[in-house]
Amino acid sequence: MKMDMYEHFRPEERAFVDKAWEWVVNAAQYHELRLTDFLDPRQTFILESLVRRNADVAVKYDGGTSVAERQRAVIAPDYRDLTEESLRLKVLSIQPVDQKFTQVDHGDYMGALLSLGLKRDKIGDIHVLEDGCHVVVAEEVASYLSIHLHQVHRVSVSTEILDITSLRTSEADIQTLELSVASLRLDGIASDVYRLSRSKILIPIKAGRCRVNWKTEEDPSKPLKESDIVSLQGFGRFKVLELEGVTKKGRYRLKIGKFV
Repeated sequence: MKMDMYEHFRPEERAFVDKAWEWVVNAAQYHELRLTDFLDPRQTFILESLVRRNADVAVKYDGGTSVAERQRAVIAPDYRDLTEESLRLKVLSIQPVDQKFTQVDHGDYMGALLSLGLKRDKIGDIHVLEDGCHVVVAEEVASYLSIHLHQVHRVSVSTEILDITSLRTSEADIQTLELSVASLRLDGIASDVYRLSRSKILIPIKAGRCRVNWKTEEDPSKPLKESDIVSLQGFGRFKVLELEGVTKKGRYRLKIGKFV
């Protein structure tokens, strides 16, 4: 059974596949209820694939909004009604102490939170607002974060724990780029987006630091398509918004959205 499952996923995903399958089996056979940490979209896809293999299991996801990127899941036997089941989400509201503060971005908030020693799995979506930030966090770490977070990128901040119903959301800021590339290869497009030489872009890709649609991608020649989301550790993310056509010289015209 496991070998059959493994065929659908990459080798480096096996550890999560094993863990997720254990959740499913325990719910079906031992009537256990399991609340996960925050899952990224790829992990959610894997879990959903495994849940569909077992009719005796139900699952519910929640990340604070209907379009949340990172979500917690609760896995339970199918007879259990999960409609009112809480996924124990809280909002960490982060406010600058000085209202005349220098604007800080998503990466600054993320870095400040992770510097407190927590794993990324305990933190959901980060919504940067004009007057601060709302972060969806696991309830069990909310107090710890609120007590210990005092500074974000040299900006002094205060914090407050709010109910998830008080979440204020924001759209990600996207810088639109128009590119003309010789091919749709991952390395070529990423090289232009991040303004790195082809040789330099190969290093993080081959080191496993690149993800396409939240799936590790080590093949620099992988062709990208519309709606693909690429993340390169240390450099950020971008999305292929549109393939606008081919020039007379055979080059591809692309519209890229770079998350800033």
